[in-house]
Amino acid sequence: QVQLTESGGGSVQAGGSLRLSCVGSEFLYRNNCMGWFRQRPGKEREGVAALSTGGGAPYYLDSVKGRFTMSHDRAKKSVYLQMNDLNPDDTAVYYCAAREGGTCLSGYWFSRDTYNEWGQGTQVTVSS
Repeated sequence: QVQLTESGGGSVQAGGSLRLSCVGSEFLYRNNCMGWFRQRPGKEREGVAALSTGGGAPYYLDSVKGRFTMSHDRAKKSVYLQMNDLNPDDTAVYYCAAREGGTCLSGYWFSRDTYNEWGQGTQVTVSS
C-alpha cells in the first residue's frame, strides 16, 4: 500500500505562486493515475488535476486551466502541481491521490472514487 506525502503548501498573496509536491513511498505498478484534489472551506473535495504516469496529457479543472500545471518524475516517485496567478478562491487543503495500476480516464479523473490512496493534505492560503 503506497503512502503519499504532500508538501509545499503555505500562504501567499493573490497573484503569487506555489509548487506542491507529492512523493509516494512505493508503487507496485509502472502506470498509475495520480490526482490533485482540494477542499475549500465549506465545500466538497474537488478534483483539480490528474495525469497518468504512463503518458498522456494531464486533465484540469476548468477554473485552474492556464494557471496550474501538473507534472511527474517517475524516478523520484513524485508528482507536482505548479500553481500560478493564485487567487483567494484557490484557498483550500490540497490532497494528492493515487490509483495504482490505472490510467486516468476523461470521465472519471475528477471523481474521488477513482482513487484508493490519499495523502494527508497541505494547506494553501491565498490572501487578497
